[in-house]
Amino acid sequence: MANDEPAPSGVRAATAPGPARVRRRRAAAAIAATVAGAMLAGCGVGNDQSTLDPASSPSHRIAQLWWLMFIGAAVIFALVVMLMLTAIVRRRGRPDDAPSRTPASSALVVTGGVILPAVVLVALFALAVRAMPSTAAGRPADARLTVQAVGRQWFWEIHYPAQHVTTANELHIPVGRPVAVEVATADVIHSFWVPELNRKIDMIPGQRNTITLEADRPGVYAGQCAEFCGLQHAQMAFLVIADPPARFAQWLQAQARPAAAPATASAARGRAIFETTTCGACHTIAGTSAAGVVGPDLTHVASRSLLAAGAILNTPQQLAAWVRNPQHVKPGAKMPPTQLSTGQLRDLDGYLETLR
Repeated sequence: MANDEPAPSGVRAATAPGPARVRRRRAAAAIAATVAGAMLAGCGVGNDQSTLDPASSPSHRIAQLWWLMFIGAAVIFALVVMLMLTAIVRRRGRPDDAPSRTPASSALVVTGGVILPAVVLVALFALAVRAMPSTAAGRPADARLTVQAVGRQWFWEIHYPAQHVTTANELHIPVGRPVAVEVATADVIHSFWVPELNRKIDMIPGQRNTITLEADRPGVYAGQCAEFCGLQHAQMAFLVIADPPARFAQWLQAQARPAAAPATASAARGRAIFETTTCGACHTIAGTSAAGVVGPDLTHVASRSLLAAGAILNTPQQLAAWVRNPQHVKPGAKMPPTQLSTGQLRDLDGYLETLR
């Protein structure tokens, strides 16, 4: 027989949680998952711009300091939680007229709430100060290569002054050799940052700063402007390509050459179009009459893996779309739409594809 009698007064019946409680639990779980995801994203998990995947001595120091700070913060957090739980447990088992403070509790609060956090914070401060020289060093004494990086709205202009090489959005360095990168800006404040190789450094109008890049191993390392600089700040990326010394020397030698002469009639027409239209007024192609300084140097544009400072991949289809209507790809870019016929655009695209 079913028991329909109500539960005695003061006794809570064991029932399943109500809908409101279920919703609260689900909301709490969703918030926890969101926070955890944000923390993992901030740590660079699965990201090719992770400070926790170091590839140089300075970035190793930065990653080590990050982990030590994380551990220190976890220790302090654990101490605070322990003190709170201790206070709650002790208060529950104590009569109402008992004194709220005892010598033991006071010692616990002073030790766990003052002394240990102070020791941890002082130690972390000392470690941070110790790491600064290796990451804040400017031009190293043994740097045999100097590169100049100029930030523009919105692309990166790269110069190798001693080798008379100019490129854009890709910075090649030899593995195992320190490279002094002098950074400057042609307009607003930018920030040069390659998380896997070193700290970020500001590019301030009228000032030239220097940072050292030295890769431990070959690879492609993603860089980014880390200072809001306008509409297309998010699409102002660049690549640092660390090559073995022999391959780097070959690349540098190839980049120093002027553009190859057109090998077909279509490419010759494309070159003539480039030189006689607004293209040549904004861009430079070594070996031609085009000597513009507004946009990137295109002497070897077809050899690059990205276009428009990382906005799109450098494929024939993407290049054609960029030439036809840059504003559709990157709104706010200084390059206007091209006013050419379909045939002229075909010849121009074909010519640009030969610039390797």
